[in-house]
Amino acid sequence: MTDDSTRLAVLIDADNTSSKLIKEMFEELAGYGTITVKRAYGDWTNPHLTNWRDVLLGNAIAPQQQFAYTYGKNATDSALIIDAMDLLYSGNVEGFAIVSSDSDFTPLATRLRESGKRVIGVGGRKTPKAFVEACEKFVFLEVLSGEQTTPESTTEATKADQPRPIQSVLTKALNRVDTDDDDWASLSALGNHLNRTDPAFDSRTYGFAKLSELVKAQPFLETKTVVGTGGRGRLWLRLKGRRPAEEKPVAPEAVKKTVKKAAAKKATKEAAKKTAKKAASKTAKKAPGRSSA
Repeated sequence: MTDDSTRLAVLIDADNTSSKLIKEMFEELAGYGTITVKRAYGDWTNPHLTNWRDVLLGNAIAPQQQFAYTYGKNATDSALIIDAMDLLYSGNVEGFAIVSSDSDFTPLATRLRESGKRVIGVGGRKTPKAFVEACEKFVFLEVLSGEQTTPESTTEATKADQPRPIQSVLTKALNRVDTDDDDWASLSALGNHLNRTDPAFDSRTYGFAKLSELVKAQPFLETKTVVGTGGRGRLWLRLKGRRPAEEKPVAPEAVKKTVKKAAAKKATKEAAKKTAKKAASKTAKKAPGRSSA
């Protein structure tokens, strides 16, 4: 999320987006900044966009008419891209929300991010991975609707659209974030890592409103809350079965190095003793004998 001073332009590919969840989408995007531009692109003479009329009026979205110049060419995409570049060079916004499930917007998202702009993508689970990865954050419309796909309802056709198993996701992340000597990682470190490495990660995908609720519910994790200054508690977590630092077995290579180091130290001491003994013997031979009375 970001602060309210970030100005966002929301550009909607109406030809490729359902009008059903637009209100929920704007509520979601409000968490990333202040929406100053709202535009929807499409050929509004096309009957299949009829349902958009009330949505446009009810959400103060400016419709951008774009006729199809020729069959098979998507003029709507071109119009949206041109407007995005105009907004980029105007300097009037700090971020863009591109609402589409079309991979044709991948180069646009990449270009906007190269210019230092935030890019949030919004689309269905059918959205190609290339476009998802090109965005800083990607929000699936299915998450906004509260839809959950159960293992029983998953078919071969939808397997590619399913979120990765949560144990795999969290285990991989915990093995990469900074931890203390006992392998505890802070929830904030985990969240930052997930946001940087997986634009589409969302705890709501797995049925939890917050990341903290998600990790607490996982049987393969153990959690603890540490209360710091000011009485605020911080959540820490680690994989179950991890041993504290003092109980961790020493790696074989470390044992070999320790034994070798001890042997070398012992040899040095023995050599020092021999040298001292030899020096004492020489001194005794050189010393003048005492005369008897």
